[in-house]
Amino acid sequence: MKMFSVSHKTAFVVDHCPYMAESCRQQVECDVLTKSRGQGMIPLAPVSKSLWTCAVECSMEYCRILYDVYPLRKLINYIVSDSEFHILNSWRQEDQSTHELMSALAAVGPPNPQEDPECCSVLHGLVAAVESLCKITEYQHEARTTLMDTADRVANRGRIICLTNAKSDTHVRMLEDCVQETILEQNKMAAGSDRLMPIQQCELVLVHIFPQGEDTLVSDRPKKEVSSLLTSEVHSVRAGRHLATKLNILVQQHFDLASTTITNIPMKPTLNVCEQEEQHANTSANYDVELLHHRDAHLEFFKSGDLHMAGSTSRDSGLKETVTLKWCTPRTNSVELHYCTGAYRISPTDVNSRPSSCLTNFLLNGRSVLLEQPRKSGSKVISHMLSSHGGEIFLHVLNSTRSTLEDPPSISEGCGGRVTDYRITDFGEFMRENRLTPVPESPDTEASGKPPAERAKAQLERYTRYWPMIISQTTIFNMQAVVPLANLIVKESLSEEDLLTCQKTVYNLVDMERKNDPLPISTVGSRGKGPKRDEQYRIMWNELETLVKTHVAGSERHQRVLDCIIACRSKPPEEEERKKRGRKREDKEDKAEKNINKDSEDKSWQESERLKGVVERVKEEQGESEVIKDSPDSPEPLNKKPRLEEIQLPEKAKGPVSLLTMWTNRITVANSRKHQEFAGRISSVNNKAELYQHLKDENGMDLHENGKATR
Repeated sequence: MKMFSVSHKTAFVVDHCPYMAESCRQQVECDVLTKSRGQGMIPLAPVSKSLWTCAVECSMEYCRILYDVYPLRKLINYIVSDSEFHILNSWRQEDQSTHELMSALAAVGPPNPQEDPECCSVLHGLVAAVESLCKITEYQHEARTTLMDTADRVANRGRIICLTNAKSDTHVRMLEDCVQETILEQNKMAAGSDRLMPIQQCELVLVHIFPQGEDTLVSDRPKKEVSSLLTSEVHSVRAGRHLATKLNILVQQHFDLASTTITNIPMKPTLNVCEQEEQHANTSANYDVELLHHRDAHLEFFKSGDLHMAGSTSRDSGLKETVTLKWCTPRTNSVELHYCTGAYRISPTDVNSRPSSCLTNFLLNGRSVLLEQPRKSGSKVISHMLSSHGGEIFLHVLNSTRSTLEDPPSISEGCGGRVTDYRITDFGEFMRENRLTPVPESPDTEASGKPPAERAKAQLERYTRYWPMIISQTTIFNMQAVVPLANLIVKESLSEEDLLTCQKTVYNLVDMERKNDPLPISTVGSRGKGPKRDEQYRIMWNELETLVKTHVAGSERHQRVLDCIIACRSKPPEEEERKKRGRKREDKEDKAEKNINKDSEDKSWQESERLKGVVERVKEEQGESEVIKDSPDSPEPLNKKPRLEEIQLPEKAKGPVSLLTMWTNRITVANSRKHQEFAGRISSVNNKAELYQHLKDENGMDLHENGKATR
């Protein structure tokens, strides 16, 4: 990645030609003491600033905000252009201050209206700005000397902001062409120089300033690419407060800043917020102060989506947004510590206003202010704090959620809900395999081509391409048989031995499928016993193929592992059809067996009830017959019924049906469907098969049981 972004170097070019001395036509009242002025005193006439004054003031505000938020590594080179260019400071860090720039501007003075406009042009300043961007800053020089072998990572990019009064759109295109040609010329000169660097990217921001009450001659244009080295955008702005607002928006866009408005700031003496309000002890008022800071201070709002709850408002025709935070009563004890996740320098938008000066003085005296998110209902949430350190004011981001200093949360309270089957043991092993250790510089590490940190990042990326977090979401990582392949496939390159190990693992899985071994398929969230065995192996093969596909671009042997998996899981069409028929037949048999079992249970119950009645009647008759039999003269009754042993009961009626009998009946019915019945058993009489059935028809003889034949 290239070092040093476009915001590292900014060249300000301010037009100093005679037409910049024209009035901006925005009236400024100087006489504000209307009530205390005595009679007969003539009020002061309002004044108006020139275009030059407006440009200088707004550009200084741009620089002030930048220096407040970024005191280091963000550099500005200020150039004034008239008949020639005037460079007011350099890229050195000690020249980066508003005091230096204001002193240099005071020496330049306002533009001379009597000067010949034909001799003056902003082109001189633009050419000087391109030449200045080619110069190496202290930070770039330090980075180049530190990274001698990778000095090409040090990029030279910058931005040019030009404040001028253009004549037309054609004039603007001429300025862009001039900057483009100058960049090409300077890059040729810098190619053979050690003190210059070619420009790799340049952003040109043209701000056309015109007086109020007049129509602009230049149209706005968003950022467009002029060439591979230059991008350009045009802003047409009225002088005065509109120009100040525009540059305030630009500094936020260029340096990734955000706005926060502190509301309900009390101005009463009990809090000593503003000592100048002592005379109004019986009254109080609430004020608002807008602060600029780095955008990361609102990062938690953006992540959680609670930005609307923080009072996002739009001002200046929707071009500018600010987050509203409410003032809390300040703590008197500054020793109290708060758990902060970030601290960012702030810069007041209107630094000269009374509320801003009172707030900054209050904070610089060692006080801290807590800020809360305004809510319509519920408890208040304190999200930020204002405090000063070493004479600089910082906006601290407070952790409004669970603190990492507290007891660790239960694993069931994670972002995934009440999940308890995380792969904790596997994650510990994953961390152990990806630990970072210091590596001393040696010729071996340099010859490898990549720095150790880059190799570590690449390894971490490979290990996490496919890594399920929950046990129930994976099958292969729960199988001991897949461990050799899973450990080897994440390597950057495979040896021939590794390839054989992976193929052996695949063949073992094929053997497991042939034996119909069970798999550790999770049944969480599913009813019943889960998927069938064929479906389990299909899930396993799909996941294994997904794992290998994520690493198939590593080497040619990774592709061979994938080919082996595809070849082993693909089966002949006839085998698939046979399995389908087998599954259908098993489903039908299961359904038929269920129906048979139900019918057999009903019939068995009916037979058992009938049998009970028969047994009771027989016992009664036996008792009567015994009494009669004891009498010697009594003949045997004519209606004597045969005993129970003589009754030929059906097989199912010989007592209550047990579970074993039911199971035997089921097996008998199932087996009867799988083979053809013996012909002799079908034609049997009284459970006795008749032998030699066709002998009588052939010989005309009748066979008896004793084997004698009769005609």
